[in-house]
Amino acid sequence: MTTALMIIDVQHGILANLVDGGRQVVIDRELEAVAARLGRLKLAAEAAGVPVVVVQHDGDAGHRLEVGSPGWQLREEVSAIQDTILIRKRSCDAFHDTDLAYRLRELEVDRLVIGGCMTQFCVDTTTRRAVSEGFDVTLVRDGHTTADFGSLLAEQIVDHHNRVLSGFDAGLKKVGLLHADEIRF
Repeated sequence: MTTALMIIDVQHGILANLVDGGRQVVIDRELEAVAARLGRLKLAAEAAGVPVVVVQHDGDAGHRLEVGSPGWQLREEVSAIQDTILIRKRSCDAFHDTDLAYRLRELEVDRLVIGGCMTQFCVDTTTRRAVSEGFDVTLVRDGHTTADFGSLLAEQIVDHHNRVLSGFDAGLKKVGLLHADEIRF
């Protein structure tokens, strides 16, 4: 089994100014913790010779992730280095209109360890699509985050998606969950 680590949309502006007041402090603190966990996983994967895929969302003009803007930049913890596979996308699905599936198959990857931002959009969509594309997925239980959305707090969204995605399958491929400190490459 060949594994790759996929880190989705851990960019400076991904969760910026999406909620008011004290909640933004909570959201920012959780993003710091998730970015640190994913950074440690990235270093472990690189040390083990495991392919690392970093996904970067390209926002339109005026969007908080506008291409070239400070918010669009990848966070230092997960920034791409020479051997990193960088996938730039324009939708929630990292496979949509990208060469991601081709590049993973070229490396004979059949299992993805996935973490990143935003849980209910890009992490959820890409995780489900990965399984449908024929990859087993380990979702990093404490390695994805989001902002509050409507009446739902970010913590509720993350918990909900951990529950919903655990065991999600397509044929013989499925999603499992592990905490970041349980993952070995």
